Amino acid sequence: MNRSGKYVIAPPVLWLLIFFVVPLLIVVAVSFASRTAYGQVVFQWTWGNYVRLFDGLYISIFGKTLFFAVVTTVCTILLGYPLAYYISCLPSRIREKGLLLCMIPFWINFLIRSYAWVIILRTQGVLNTFLLKCGLISSPVQFLYNDAAVFVGMIYALLPFMVLPVYVSIEQLDRRLLEAAADLGASPFTAFCKVTFPLTLPGIAAGTILVFISSLGMFIVPDIMGGAKTALIGNVIQNQFLSARDWPFGAALSIVLAFLSLILIALYMKAIRVGKGATSHAKYLA
Repeated sequence: MNRSGKYVIAPPVLWLLIFFVVPLLIVVAVSFASRTAYGQVVFQWTWGNYVRLFDGLYISIFGKTLFFAVVTTVCTILLGYPLAYYISCLPSRIREKGLLLCMIPFWINFLIRSYAWVIILRTQGVLNTFLLKCGLISSPVQFLYNDAAVFVGMIYALLPFMVLPVYVSIEQLDRRLLEAAADLGASPFTAFCKVTFPLTLPGIAAGTILVFISSLGMFIVPDIMGGAKTALIGNVIQNQFLSARDWPFGAALSIVLAFLSLILIALYMKAIRVGKGATSHAKYLA
């Protein structure tokens, strides 16, 4: 690499070192530290914080967090893929408006959007009032402060992270491949299964990574819409840093989540290679 190339990559490398690598190393160091009775971090190296993760309570919380993340990811795929496909099929003058509608939630503070769902789902909220007025229910239903409410909030919050990568993947699809499949006698459904879906797998993989990782660390939605009944690993980390003042254990939990994220990124890179192979295979068939 010549000198000019080094000058080009130096600012982003420096940025990553200062704001990512160094803080991550600090968190790793704290995760091996101890704490005093008053919550002060003492750098007496120990594996105790990681051994503590194998306690039955935290294993169950990790399992519940993974379950919520998987269900949220699957639901965003089932909802986001048809939506992205529908937007990509719209005329160009309407297509931009469809994408704009998907991006509007990003313009509003996430905390405000979460509290908006509280107003909608609470016992005296919009949904219960509407159902009572229509005579569909005789008394208010407890829509809020349960697992179902947390699922609704997480799916709503993370759906755009699935729609946008899938839309980009569909938009970049070579339409001539679909025409070739039709010329060879393939029905629209067969063309979708054999051509469209395999070629858009990188978009699904990217959306899956974004949604799943965000779901693993989610703590605002479970805290606001789940109440004390739904505690995910993100809530435990928040509690360790802000309430329990056990920074070493909170750091250990954070490192485990970061490690899971690295595994998912590696799986995403593998999916990208599979997607490229599917693209080459489809072009060969065409």
